[in-house]
Amino acid sequence: AIRSMTDLARLVPGVSAGQGEGHRDQLTFRGNNSTADFFVDGLRDDVQYYRSFYNIERVEVHKGPNAMVFGRGGGGGLINRITKGALIGETRTEANASLDTFGAWYLAADVNAQLGTAAGLRVNAFYESLDNHRDAFSGERYAVNPVVGAELSETVKVELGYEYVRDDRVVDRGVPGAFIGTLAAPTGPLTGFRDTFFGTRGINDTDLEAHIVRFRAEAALTDQLTLSAQALYGDYDKIYRNVFAATGVNRTGPTPTVGIEAYADPTQRETFIAQSNLIWRGTTGLLDHVLLIGTEYTVQDTYNERINGFFGGGLAASNRRVTVALSAAPVIPVPLLFAGPTGNSNRAVSSDLSQFSLYVQDQISVGNHVELIAGLRYDRFDLSAVNLFNQARFARVDDLWSPRVGLVYKPVPNASLYVSYAKSFLPQSGDQFVNLDLTSAALKPERFDNYEVGVKWDVIPALSLTAALYRLDRSNTRAPGAVAGTVVLTGEQRSKGFELGLVGKPLPAWQVSAGYSYTDAEITATTSAAPAGRRVGQVPRHQLNLWNRVNVTDSVGAGVGLFHQSKSFATISNAAIIPAYTRLDAALFLKLGERIDAQVNVENLLGEKYFPFAHNDHNFSTGAPRNARLTIRARF
Repeated sequence: AIRSMTDLARLVPGVSAGQGEGHRDQLTFRGNNSTADFFVDGLRDDVQYYRSFYNIERVEVHKGPNAMVFGRGGGGGLINRITKGALIGETRTEANASLDTFGAWYLAADVNAQLGTAAGLRVNAFYESLDNHRDAFSGERYAVNPVVGAELSETVKVELGYEYVRDDRVVDRGVPGAFIGTLAAPTGPLTGFRDTFFGTRGINDTDLEAHIVRFRAEAALTDQLTLSAQALYGDYDKIYRNVFAATGVNRTGPTPTVGIEAYADPTQRETFIAQSNLIWRGTTGLLDHVLLIGTEYTVQDTYNERINGFFGGGLAASNRRVTVALSAAPVIPVPLLFAGPTGNSNRAVSSDLSQFSLYVQDQISVGNHVELIAGLRYDRFDLSAVNLFNQARFARVDDLWSPRVGLVYKPVPNASLYVSYAKSFLPQSGDQFVNLDLTSAALKPERFDNYEVGVKWDVIPALSLTAALYRLDRSNTRAPGAVAGTVVLTGEQRSKGFELGLVGKPLPAWQVSAGYSYTDAEITATTSAAPAGRRVGQVPRHQLNLWNRVNVTDSVGAGVGLFHQSKSFATISNAAIIPAYTRLDAALFLKLGERIDAQVNVENLLGEKYFPFAHNDHNFSTGAPRNARLTIRARF
């Protein structure tokens, strides 16, 4: 019953979820935070929004730098969603419905129809009404994705799909920090206000509308040679408005107060990506090869604006923040969101990106026990941006080389030992291309170097164990310079960690998914932003997940899961702590007939009061109290 990226992250060692300001997916991979390292069918999907799984066949989580395969970014890892394709020669329908104790409900359908003898039409669609424990949260999202697939011959397959996505919901940045003032130790989130909304009803919202077209084709040129091609066109229109706690709680006066600020952020983006891959499976002498040669071309045009809010009727800088009394229902005035170049830190940027990529990788098998994987990717990253207020233009071109090399040793057929090195880059324009300015245009891209050893072992055919030990160095990060308003390129951080996973069936009636990760992420070079030794924000040292399902009979199953996250700092300031928590979940599975299944999921069974993540030192999300969801699935 995974319904969000946050649910998914809890089950993956080395990956943790972030708040995303209440309007987007945000994940941290091995100590490296990202809002853009998301892909669909191997193509970049970097607009900021909440992704769903209604039309997804499977989800791949790649850890460590992945630029050789996926291009820029992905320094700590990435998520790749694989969509459901049209099925040829088959007609079927699946539907599911769910309702939870907060009042949220969900409907989804997956229909596949045969079109003649060599084509098929598949339509996935869903609608979700949103609700949770927070006082003012609500919303809706829906999408539809028809896909037509055809076999043009015995060796050629093509597929064309269109997806429409709409998401309209309340933006919620949680509760403020507990205290501001002089403290000898870091503070944490405000307690006792789990359901309290620190925003303005009718203002805090986000609205996304997306039109996405995908094309895929594959041809077996010979028994050894396969050519594939795919393309994506996406038109995304999004705006979000935020009224939020800009400070922690100030208890220095007679009445505790909180500072409130506001802003709006509209974004429009058009994306076109074309990719082709040629794969040769063959032999040279005693060596077996899987040779990949590929190319990719990307064009992205983005418009982004920052519109700051004012309280009290004037546009003076002093009106950017309003102070309100802390209460069970804070009275927050409606802000004036004023666009334009008013000297109030507004922004209006138009950026144009073109990227050309060429990559090659060879997977060489030496006998039955040794494999060597080596690859190299070239990216030409050409980005220009225009400040629409003063027409200042900035541009940067980066020629990036991303190598990958690994050695795999198989002492027995069901076990592999590996060692690998990979490198990735992130140009100095941020995840969303809105940070290009005179300083960042002159700075080298960020660099990620990952060194890793690990093991993969099928303990029994139905149970797999994985373990990895890694060191991930991030360099060329930006930091404020000694002169006010300048930026220097001195930041460095290092993540060291261990990850362990166990997935499968120890017994025919027992299914388990377990994982543990230890992540040590810290600043390794002193800058004016942070001294060496400081912890990276939102990276818990310890994460543990354990989910078990036991089929009691052929018709009844039971599940229980435990999720633990140790404490972490909210940001690189190390001034606020996200407390540790342990959550217990449970489930009941029922087979109501040959074609109908039901399940009840109970989240936070013991009613733990916890804070799963934050956005900065002043915005902490609150965990939901005990709640349950009923889901019914039917197949026709």
